[in-house]
Amino acid sequence: MEEGAWVRELKAAITVCDREGVTLEMNDRAAQTHEKDGGRELIGRSLVECHPEPARSHLLELLRTGQPNVYTIEKAGVKKLIYQAPWFQGGEYKGFVELSLPIPFDLPHFVRE
Repeated sequence: MEEGAWVRELKAAITVCDREGVTLEMNDRAAQTHEKDGGRELIGRSLVECHPEPARSHLLELLRTGQPNVYTIEKAGVKKLIYQAPWFQGGEYKGFVELSLPIPFDLPHFVRE
């Protein structure tokens, strides 16, 4: 398998940015999700500029602190889990990855021991 091939067509949006919020990579679903805003043309552009307040300030704080951010949203009848977490290279904080995963409205929850 070609390295990274599985990421391109995964049915979840994956966007990667650097510490300043500049988009470095996005998979096919992320490009499709953000098509109205430019899709893959967003690579090399700042995510910060795409967010209105108060989301902009929150994003800047996440980029500054490197703390993860996890929440759910509903948009156009689809519920999604948004998982934003720092990524590292050689132990050095390099930026953020956002995973946007479609999830069922009645998501089962299991406690395993």
